[in-house]
Amino acid sequence: MRRNGILFGFLCLLLAVLWCVDVCSGSIWLWPFGEGLSMMEQQIIHAIRLPKSLTAVMAGASLSVAGLIMQTLFRNPLAGPYTLGVSSGASLGVAFLTMCSTLVSIQFSAFGYQFVLPLAACLGASLVLLLVLAVSRRVTSNVSLLIVGMMFGSIAGALVSLLQNFANPDALKLFIVWTLGSLSSVGWSDMQMLVPVLLLGGLFVVLSLKPLNGLMLGEDYARGLGINVSRTRLYIVLATGLLAGGVTAFCGPIAFVGVAVPHIARGLFRTSNHRVTIPASALIGACLLLVCDILCSLFIYPLPISTVSALFGAPVIIWIILKNK
Repeated sequence: MRRNGILFGFLCLLLAVLWCVDVCSGSIWLWPFGEGLSMMEQQIIHAIRLPKSLTAVMAGASLSVAGLIMQTLFRNPLAGPYTLGVSSGASLGVAFLTMCSTLVSIQFSAFGYQFVLPLAACLGASLVLLLVLAVSRRVTSNVSLLIVGMMFGSIAGALVSLLQNFANPDALKLFIVWTLGSLSSVGWSDMQMLVPVLLLGGLFVVLSLKPLNGLMLGEDYARGLGINVSRTRLYIVLATGLLAGGVTAFCGPIAFVGVAVPHIARGLFRTSNHRVTIPASALIGACLLLVCDILCSLFIYPLPISTVSALFGAPVIIWIILKNK
């Protein structure tokens, strides 16, 4: 117990340090806690770096928690927040907007796209989530639900490929840039929509916190403990859709964080108790994405966040496969 308290204290301190470094780092180093900053430098910190760093914290925590509860639901160490096709649905919404708007000659300004793209991604992710929820009421097996979610993702991916075949180069470029992932596109106005979605997803995680430990031993054991498995599964699917869908809509797909971080949390704290691993995953995920964002900002031309996160997450997944043989 004392060891867990020390680890949580260290992670909180590390999160605070990394957040400060992320706010300061960029094309030029700016220290926001002192005096002597010009008006332009203050504007850069307030309008760009502060929302970007807060988005990194929220996105890292949300994807990590969503990945953890997906791994518990399906009892699969390689399950992640995008297992049920939420990311593919969001991609379909963005692809439909960017590519079909050029076909029917609908023009958006850069300011318009800032709000329309997340809306299109939310609609696409919501469509897939509603389909998965409808199936979950008729399917009793988690394995079947997993397969159906993957099939919905495959169908959405096929439709995206079909739209790409008829799109012009400008629309393709806009779509590809979105798929690379970015934290800097989220401003204070976007936070007013993103934060409530993530808080609602977090509420469903809290509601399913106690049954999650029972699900680790299988559905039959959970029912023997008096857990309503169908309701718990509904809460988990809703939580994952809101957390992963909200982050994907505003930041684009961010790879590997939701798959790798839960394993790091379980290994670091040496427990699978969700009362420990859920806050641990949130803290580790936030720290990891802050590190990725800091590394992205070190280059003259900032790297896509998904590229850097894959460099961290892919080795962890390889290690999981080798360890489990």
